[in-house]
Amino acid sequence: MQRTLIWDLPTRLFHWTLALSFAGAWLTSDGDQWRAIHVFLGYLMLALVGFRLLWGFAGSHFSRFASFWFGPKEALIYLQQVASGRAKRHVGHNPAGSLAIYILLALVVVVGITGVLTLGGDEQQGIVAGWASFAQIQTIKKLHDLCATLMLLVVMGHITGVVVESVLHKENLARSMVTGTKLADADTPVAKRHTGVAFLMLLLITGLALWWFDYAIDRQLDSQPGHIESVADTHEPRVKFLGRQLPDNAQWRDECGSCHAVFYPALLPARSWQKIMAEQSQHFGTDLGLDASTTAAVLAFMTANSADQHNTEAAFKIEQSIPRDATPLRITETPYWLHKHQEIAAADWASALVKSKSNCAACHSDADKGTFEDAAMQIPGPPLAKP
Repeated sequence: MQRTLIWDLPTRLFHWTLALSFAGAWLTSDGDQWRAIHVFLGYLMLALVGFRLLWGFAGSHFSRFASFWFGPKEALIYLQQVASGRAKRHVGHNPAGSLAIYILLALVVVVGITGVLTLGGDEQQGIVAGWASFAQIQTIKKLHDLCATLMLLVVMGHITGVVVESVLHKENLARSMVTGTKLADADTPVAKRHTGVAFLMLLLITGLALWWFDYAIDRQLDSQPGHIESVADTHEPRVKFLGRQLPDNAQWRDECGSCHAVFYPALLPARSWQKIMAEQSQHFGTDLGLDASTTAAVLAFMTANSADQHNTEAAFKIEQSIPRDATPLRITETPYWLHKHQEIAAADWASALVKSKSNCAACHSDADKGTFEDAAMQIPGPPLAKP
């Protein structure tokens, strides 16, 4: 037995990059302010799987699918042997490990594709934005979450298997995936390092990251008409994420903005705006005093872009939460708004940076645009200390 290079550098780079990407994607899945990072990691995982499918035919001996092409029956037998302490040592992937690899590759593809579809339908962003409505995409979104959970379970099973086999065969399998070497017989095929391929992988990953976070997000967002910067410093930095641009109307903005901050029509259903305009002489204690033509023009814009149109995720969820026989006149009284904001502390509402529940722009940097993207929300706090 001699120490032999089993895992080439591209295979090891793929393994650890995929592992870190999945961990990062999982940790950012519920953090709206980290949406851009979550999406980037999803695209990266899809690209990594694409590479691995090619490398399964072009890589070194033990990186090729032919070297670990085991079926479910062989994997089950191997697990039984592991349980009895009689499992044969494999220099490359063992039958159970190979099955986990194929399942993980398949799950990454499913999670990635459903993620792209969810981004396009639920957030109306990405390469398939607008292909499906918010209502149509809900099943896909559930499938995305389910497959991600299944993937986590498979990963946990894989880690458990690595630990068990490391103890059983008295070798550190995790370390071998770092160094690439294992003890093997003299006639064992030796892997080529393929340093050039690994360097190209790193170059592409770095280039994609720089493009995504610098040009594709920040520069494109900053060039959008109507974009506003955060009104206050926050507890932690966040990556900007570009949302769709909604229709605007100067007359609506002038009339409504003359007394208070403008609230984009997508935050209430058409029937609410119709009632508000019909009762404009008693508009929360104020007479709007709009003439007939102005009333008609403003109302036409508001009904055309109301929550019923499902132009944004917030619009869809607000409209779906309101009973059909209800006509709320306050956005802050809609069921979805109440549910979404129920965990915000009273101290945050009372802070000098927020002051009121109607001050949407205090936390939503895109409130003026009306998009209310998840990634554009951050509760303001004390300024960050400068180093």
